[in-house]
Amino acid sequence: MSTLPDEAAVPDKQETTLRPGRAPGPRRLHPAWIVAAVAFFALVGAAGFRAAPGVLMVPLQQEFGWSTTVLSAAVSINLVLFGLTAPFAAALMERFGIRAVTATALVLIGAGSALTVLVNQSWQILLTWGLLIGLGTGSMALVFAATIANTWFVKSRGLVIGILTAGSAAGQLVFLPFIAVLAQDPGWRQASLLIAAGALAVVPLVLKFLKNSPADVGVLPYGAEPGTPTHATDSAGLRTNAAVRALQVLRRASRIRTFWALVAGFAICGATTNGLIGTHFIPSAHDHGMPETTAAGLLAVVGIFDIVGTIASGWLTDRFNPRILLAVYYQFRGIGLLVLPLLLSAEVQPSMIVFVVIYGLDWVATVPPTAAICREVFGADGSVVFGWVFAAHQVGAAAAALGAGALRDATGHYTYAWLGAAAMCTVAAVISATIRKHRGSDDAKAGEPAAA
Repeated sequence: MSTLPDEAAVPDKQETTLRPGRAPGPRRLHPAWIVAAVAFFALVGAAGFRAAPGVLMVPLQQEFGWSTTVLSAAVSINLVLFGLTAPFAAALMERFGIRAVTATALVLIGAGSALTVLVNQSWQILLTWGLLIGLGTGSMALVFAATIANTWFVKSRGLVIGILTAGSAAGQLVFLPFIAVLAQDPGWRQASLLIAAGALAVVPLVLKFLKNSPADVGVLPYGAEPGTPTHATDSAGLRTNAAVRALQVLRRASRIRTFWALVAGFAICGATTNGLIGTHFIPSAHDHGMPETTAAGLLAVVGIFDIVGTIASGWLTDRFNPRILLAVYYQFRGIGLLVLPLLLSAEVQPSMIVFVVIYGLDWVATVPPTAAICREVFGADGSVVFGWVFAAHQVGAAAAALGAGALRDATGHYTYAWLGAAAMCTVAAVISATIRKHRGSDDAKAGEPAAA
């Protein structure tokens, strides 16, 4: 792999002749694919904490006596910040560059996870798990994948978003079994340090190879020809304060019904993935007598099939109506949650394997079609709009994480949480199926209501 030209060596953009958005020669890889590869590894490094609370919850309860509600509150703060940071992070990436924001986010994740080993009061876990890691992971949220795809690709955007989204699943796959083993012996502190090391290890790679835009290396986005619209943000947008831009985009998007349909569906998506299964599957399995390492292994299987499902979803999104895809994904997820209370037991039965495979294929398969609709409807604002939609995803996740923990403390089991989540998935399927195809992005840019 050849080293890309240093940014400082690139001539002024007005004097740069941009090469067409395909491989410059028959054997040379387009720089967009190198950027996508680095982004994938960055998402893997950032994903280490995503599955950690489910694994670390029981050891922390055993050592400190904290309730499920207290630990769920820390996860909820993390998930809310994970979501609310995303639209501002997208604007910050436009203002200061993808590389700087990504490196800073990875450092925050590493710091938050490493400092967790020093906690001895419940408020401290709210600070490390909640504030630091929430801000870091929020800046590395799925909006990062959408920003990379929209900036660097014209062709194969859906596939690229699918591959990058699968980076989060790969992070869980790589880290989760080790976290579970370390949490039991020698202890949860070593597991936290493993997460910190995973995040920090990617920082040098990001600083070296993650370029901010195709213009930095003198090319057009992959698949673009001279004159092809790429939805790049204009110079005025780049000069706007990141927070102001994020809020301006929210104001424009909130006038369009499609935005609210996506918000509702993605809030339910977050509730039924990160909030419920990601946080409470292992404690629930433990309630039924299943060892934590076994339950963590099942979530790792979810991670494996999530990679397959999300990449396949990206491929399908490039070819089929994303609204129909969303409806199918949500309904299948609801069926899985409906039967889950019948599958949990002390031992892993074949039916549980079927559940984790199907749930894995569907885990974040919703991301490519949701990002595609944002891009179709909102044009140049698409990445920031997806950030706001993703914020709703995490608010839903936070509510589910806290609510399921409270239900567990009140009733002694999670059954009502699983059944309620199944019903919500049906609602999301109906909402997604009724989003009408958009006529174009002009009215969205003008702030006029779109057909939804």
